[in-house]
Amino acid sequence: MRKLVKNNVSWIGYLDWELETFHGDDYSIKNGSSQNAYLIEEEKTVLIDTVWTPHRFDFVENLKKEIDLKKIDFIVANHGECDHSGSLETILAEIPDTPVYCTANCVKSLEGQYGKRGWNFKVVKTGDSVDIGNGKKLVFVEMRMLHWPDSMSTYMTGDNILFSNDAFGQHYAVEELFNDKAEQSVLKHEAMKYFANILNPFAPILTKKLEEVVGFNLPFDIIAPSHGAIWRDDPLQIVNLYAEWAKAYQEDQVTVAYDTMWEGTAKVAHEIAAEIHRQSPDTVVKVFNVAKADKNEVMTEVFKSKAIAVGSPTVSNSILSSVAGWMEFLKQLKFKNKKAAAFGCYGWSGESVKLLQEMLGKAGFSVVPESIRPMWKATDVDLAAIPALVTSLLAQGGQS
Repeated sequence: MRKLVKNNVSWIGYLDWELETFHGDDYSIKNGSSQNAYLIEEEKTVLIDTVWTPHRFDFVENLKKEIDLKKIDFIVANHGECDHSGSLETILAEIPDTPVYCTANCVKSLEGQYGKRGWNFKVVKTGDSVDIGNGKKLVFVEMRMLHWPDSMSTYMTGDNILFSNDAFGQHYAVEELFNDKAEQSVLKHEAMKYFANILNPFAPILTKKLEEVVGFNLPFDIIAPSHGAIWRDDPLQIVNLYAEWAKAYQEDQVTVAYDTMWEGTAKVAHEIAAEIHRQSPDTVVKVFNVAKADKNEVMTEVFKSKAIAVGSPTVSNSILSSVAGWMEFLKQLKFKNKKAAAFGCYGWSGESVKLLQEMLGKAGFSVVPESIRPMWKATDVDLAAIPALVTSLLAQGGQS
């Protein structure tokens, strides 16, 4: 079923209320999601993106109920990832000569995924445009590494709509379609979670791209991403949030993340949290056992934090595998200007704290020298060292 976006532009995507994970099982979905595709019906009829492969037959059949597929003049593929391109193979089987406008890298992506099928690609770059009639045109803007090398956005003049693809989206199902109809606290959380877990590694690129897009001095009445709510009420609010988030964002918050074997490291984690509250009552403190908590939600809290403390007991001269996997993900996200401390109990060899400190440094954190490293379980002497560690964590200054 189509839903009106503005004038001759309709949403024809797929609301996925039951989706629980994305990118395989690497990203958690708590509030559903959507794959947003759009239909433009001016003098030319244009399809902007499609939906994920599992829903391709429903998508094409629903589209047939709305229009004769042969009336589609061309398709815009803003990004080759299969949640956007997954119905292309099916639809082009019915209208095989239809031009597909995309970047050169997107051609590589599509042919790599679906094979070289002789599709009618029209390669575009930033500033290229195509007339769609009624005094309107589509202008293409490459968005390399936001978040793939093939990504681009498409701007529709006249109606002033930016089809932004993965930028400015959320994994959030909104039946009412628009941001002003969504639950605002959920919308902002899901937008931040999406940024922190997917786009933050590319924050320096994003900052430059935002400056470029804003520099075009184009009016934005609507920002229509490929997932989640469409921004029509003050659409630039999400652009401004991205600009803020991309500059080593932090709030007055500290996150404590750990796993434990026999609760010794867990006790230290909670004592650190209590000491943070004692020293700085207004600072928000979050504590997570990373073996049990949702890693994407935890990383969203790390994104908000000015400092973190990470703990693992020593096991097999190393750290727990749950913490090791979490640390690898932390490194991938390339957080900046944040402090970190390490802690963990041991029984025999005691390497975990040193390893955690090294890993945190490689992940871009400014690691404080203080650590908590109890043998067997924390004694009063061990716990007496926590205030100094917390003082260092809370002191201003990190690393960019």
